[in-house]
Amino acid sequence: MASLEDYHFLESFKRKRIKLTTKLCVFTGVVQRISLNKTIVLEDVVEETRNTKLCGAKLFFGHEILNIEIPNLAKLEDPVQQSRPNPGQQMLPVAEFQPYRRSLLLDDEDEQHVNYVVVDEFHEKFGPAVMHIKKQQVVGIGSDGVGVFQHERLCWLQIATKNKVYLFDILLLGSRAFKNGLSMILESKHILKVIHDCRGIAGSLLAQFGVSLTNVFDTQIADVLHFYEETGGYLPDRVSTLEEVVSFHLKMPLYHLSSLKIKAQLVREDREVWYVRPCPAPLLKVMALSVIHLQPLRLVLLDALMSDYTTLVNFYLSGNQDTPVPTQNINSRSGLELPRELRELEVIRQERQEWAVGHYPVTEDGLLERYKPRPSTETEAQSTDADLEQSSAASCQLEEISSQLEAASSMTSPSQDLQKNLPISTTFPVLGRGFNISTPPLQPPRGGLKNTVGKINPEPGASSCLDSESQAQPISIMAGVATTGSYPFSAMSMGRGFLHTSQ
Repeated sequence: MASLEDYHFLESFKRKRIKLTTKLCVFTGVVQRISLNKTIVLEDVVEETRNTKLCGAKLFFGHEILNIEIPNLAKLEDPVQQSRPNPGQQMLPVAEFQPYRRSLLLDDEDEQHVNYVVVDEFHEKFGPAVMHIKKQQVVGIGSDGVGVFQHERLCWLQIATKNKVYLFDILLLGSRAFKNGLSMILESKHILKVIHDCRGIAGSLLAQFGVSLTNVFDTQIADVLHFYEETGGYLPDRVSTLEEVVSFHLKMPLYHLSSLKIKAQLVREDREVWYVRPCPAPLLKVMALSVIHLQPLRLVLLDALMSDYTTLVNFYLSGNQDTPVPTQNINSRSGLELPRELRELEVIRQERQEWAVGHYPVTEDGLLERYKPRPSTETEAQSTDADLEQSSAASCQLEEISSQLEAASSMTSPSQDLQKNLPISTTFPVLGRGFNISTPPLQPPRGGLKNTVGKINPEPGASSCLDSESQAQPISIMAGVATTGSYPFSAMSMGRGFLHTSQ
């Protein structure tokens, strides 16, 4: 059976002028097609013996051919000429159109270009394309057509692997394309299909060709779920376009996403452009660029959706470090009680809701206007600067308190003196993104327990960081929660959010 390399080798001769010798005559012409059954189709054919140009294309069978010469062989062997793609295959530079791939953990086989191939006939291109796609575990899929939403007439189907995009011309291939392999790919449970808003393509595939799309990762749904978690349970007032999702999650500059904007404009204004044959080269590039971001986008969205889970697992792993002397409640029956860190999830949700309401306008339906955030005020900027200054002051206080601890540890009865002269210390494990720094014991809050939102509360009477009797209060400027823990050290968390203390 022919391999994919054989197909690519024969494909490299297309659009090349060759000299072909048969038993009767000598011909020159441009290769239109070379098949594995040893047949060649030439166009622009000239019979050299009579110097006569023939009309149309001419078919030559293998048993008729005695010799084949390539007049411009020097150009073919030139590496510069070899690097230029033929009209059926074009290349998109990764550095220009996928700059985020440098920061993703990809294997060593990554190439510098993403090739896209137009598949508009069955004889040579369709078979190798389907075989290559069937070997993949994850592919990106897009579509373009004429009509309204799920009832549109499918004209183009784009399937992207890691380094190649296949543009299937469904308008020319018809239903035969799905019978010959595309339906097996789209209905396969072993190939994950990454799509942005799968409703339209799923509806058109089922209505026109009876294909049931399965095993789909929808980036539009994942983006909404991430916003839902980030805001503590609020939904956005609308879904996001592919351009918006790529720009936000992959941090792509807008000037790299002009192709997505052009495609969205064509969908709104002139959908019948997908009927044009032959399809203009810029339009082919637009279709290829609309699917090359889907696979990296899936990885980033999965990380974002699992961020809270990952943080909680890290707390489980670091539990022994925060609590050197483990204790167990006498009333504990089996050790399956909900841990303190997991109980704080509800507190985190409420804190995120407060932030979301202050950051986004709320509609009458209780939805957040995601792309119309409230403008930041000068007061917020001033408070941020004040928090940073207070953080510096707290760092100064650390050295003073550390010296007190060293002096206390040199006494005859260090444990008794510490319990008498020093305040009760707490440990503050934090849920969120940031880091913890061990700090000296802290004075318990006076007048009962309270919550502190993004502030530093020095002890009454503490005038400066140089005051030997001053005590530093813990701070938390991160999306997380701090709770009381073990003796004798505490943790200061740097980030964004609030601090919650409990006995």
